[in-house]
Formats: sequence, C-alpha cells, structure tokens
Amino acid sequence: MTIYVLGSSSFMKEMVATKNQLCELGHNATIHPHYEAFVRGDRQDIVSRWKKGERAAIKRENNYFHEHYKGIVSSEAILIVNAKKRVPDIDNYIGGNVLMEMGQAYVNHKKIFFLNGMPSGLPYMDEIEAMDPVCLHGDLTKIQQNPSAL
Repeated sequence: MTIYVLGSSSFMKEMVATKNQLCELGHNATIHPHYEAFVRGDRQDIVSRWKKGERAAIKRENNYFHEHYKGIVSSEAILIVNAKKRVPDIDNYIGGNVLMEMGQAYVNHKKIFFLNGMPSGLPYMDEIEAMDPVCLHGDLTKIQQNPSAL
C-alpha cells in the first residue's frame, strides 16, 4: 500500500522510524524529505529558525501545506504518528496542522490510520471521530496491503 506518513513536527524521529518500518513491511511509505534531513542532522538552518519561533514563515517558504497535500493525494492512505505530547500534556496528540491534513485525506477518499489510539480532550474530537481513523495501537502489521479489505 502507498502510505504518506504525517504527524506533529515534535514527533519527527518517530515519523521517520515509522516510515522505515512500513517499508520493511513491504509498503511504499513516504514522508516529506525534510523530516529525514532533520533527523540526520541536516538542514539545521531551518531547525534553528523553527526553535526561534519562525514556524509560519518556514511553512510558507518551504510550501509545506502544498507539499503535504501532494503527498496525501498521491497515496492510498495516510498514517498519523500520534504520540504523547508533553506541552500540552496529551496522549495520542493530533494538532491543528494534522487535523487539516486529515481533512484533506478524508475529502480525497484516503484511508486514515493513527499509529496509536484516539486522543481525548481536544476541542475538535467530533471532527477527528467523524473521519473514522483506524487506530493501530502501535501495530503496523494491522495495515493490509489491500486498502479495500479494511
């Protein structure tokens, strides 16, 4: 299955590891190449600016919204790495950008997977639940090669 991996930038190491695990399981998994670069220690210019709070400018300059959209529509499914976020203290965190990406996947009839369970306590839980994500609870082998079989 062709799967585009997404998640909060706070989880980029987990996102890259998840993408690699999906490939080992025989899936055609992709991720924005900047995440792999950041994890390798490359593109520190962007990382430094991100830490200084220049996030909106970086998103515009690197066309991240459009690039993620292209990854979403060219895939059969998306997999969201939703781990524990420390600030705010939320298990299985789904942030604003990921919610938008989920919506893009949903309106393009893509399967939506969560690496972990459903979050709770977010003000947009109704919207998340309405998109019927499949919670894998950490088990990537639950993803079958044939998306129509799910």
